[in-house]
Amino acid sequence: MLFGPKSSSDPRLKLLQSVALFKDLSMRELEMVNGLLHERRYLAGEVIFDEGEEGQGLFVVLSGRVKISRPGTENGFMIEFGPGSFFGEVSLLDQSARTAQARAAEDTVIVVLFRVEFSTLLETHSAIASRISFQLARVLDARLRQAVLATDHHHDAL
Repeated sequence: MLFGPKSSSDPRLKLLQSVALFKDLSMRELEMVNGLLHERRYLAGEVIFDEGEEGQGLFVVLSGRVKISRPGTENGFMIEFGPGSFFGEVSLLDQSARTAQARAAEDTVIVVLFRVEFSTLLETHSAIASRISFQLARVLDARLRQAVLATDHHHDAL
């Protein structure tokens, strides 16, 4: 079949289907979002963004691993993301400065959804953007709860 669904033959779309932000999208909608993503390749140790830089977009790891850290803090390492994970999501909402550094822990391929493209998606395909936004809110809530629990446990240990 010449014009059949791409999902069976496109590994990038298959991986994007597994990303929590995109889980409520149909294959056609996912293909539309995929067209807005910008692929970037990083070598092991290369900085993806630095703490203090203006956030430009959300990153999805296609292959490799990304370490998020705060250089100069007592325990600089924070978290690591692998294929299917995403980070930098707050920058879809505002232009605030990055609160940590992202660095490729190994050779890594990511895709970026820039805030500009997300804003366009909100205007042109609001149903798609609203489903992504809903999932974004759920993930931010879960990450915030996790951070609060980690802080509470840290204080209990003192």
